[in-house]
Amino acid sequence: MSKLSQQEEKELVSFIKDWLKSHGFNQKDLANELNIKSSRTSEIILKFKELYKKGGMFNIAKNLIKIEQKWLNNIKNDYLETTQTPPYNQLDIDSLVSQITQDTCE
Repeated sequence: MSKLSQQEEKELVSFIKDWLKSHGFNQKDLANELNIKSSRTSEIILKFKELYKKGGMFNIAKNLIKIEQKWLNNIKNDYLETTQTPPYNQLDIDSLVSQITQDTCE
């Protein structure tokens, strides 16, 4: 494949920044998903240039979709975990024991 043009690169950077902001993530999160050590814009662009060489804009989009699906699944799983009824804590148990004691004494 040919190289990204300056205009395509500029549009891609703009899109990625908006995309990250809309999902509440940052460049460091994206760098982790892309398996690169640095979260600098220049390093992320190098990774996208590499992806572009291997399959064009389609390959970049495919990778971004995979990342987005992973993030959305993690958000959904986190939501399910937080909506489950939490186990009893010590104060709840003490309260239950007190109530049982009162009920049995009456």
